[in-house]
Amino acid sequence: MFRQVVTRIAGAVRSTVIPRNLQQPLAATQVRGYSAKVEETDEQFDARWEAYFNRPDLDDWELRRGLNELHGHDLVPEPKIVVAALNACRRLNDSAMAIRTLEAIKDKAGSHKNIYPYVLQEIRPTLEELGISTPEELGFDAPESDKIL
Repeated sequence: MFRQVVTRIAGAVRSTVIPRNLQQPLAATQVRGYSAKVEETDEQFDARWEAYFNRPDLDDWELRRGLNELHGHDLVPEPKIVVAALNACRRLNDSAMAIRTLEAIKDKAGSHKNIYPYVLQEIRPTLEELGISTPEELGFDAPESDKIL
C-alpha cells in the first residue's frame, strides 16, 4: 500500500516538474540497424534448406510452407535441396506435392532450357528410387488431345 502511494506521488511530481517533451526519448536517438543483416552464403542457404526438408518431424503444412518460401526466392534450387524435398514428400506420402515441386522447378527455370534437364539428370536416381514420375512422363506438359477444339 505504501509503495502504491509513493509511486503515484512520484509520478505526479515528475509530470509537473519535468516538461513533457523531455520525458520521452528523442526520435533522433532511436536508430535501427537495417544494414546489420548477415548475408548468407550459397552453401549455408543450401544446407539450411536441406536440413529443413530432412527434419523427421516435418508435417504437411511445414512442407508446403517450405516449398512455397523456397519457390519465392529468385533461384532454381540445387538438386540436393530438391532431393531432400522429394524425400520429404515420400515420407509424408504426398506424391502430388512431389509432382508440383518438379513443375515449380520447370517454371523457375523459365527460358533457360538447359537448367530443368540438368536438375532432372541429377535427381533421376532419387526419382527412380522413390517411384516418382516426372510431369512429362505423366503427360502433364501437353494438353489432352480430346479437349482441344
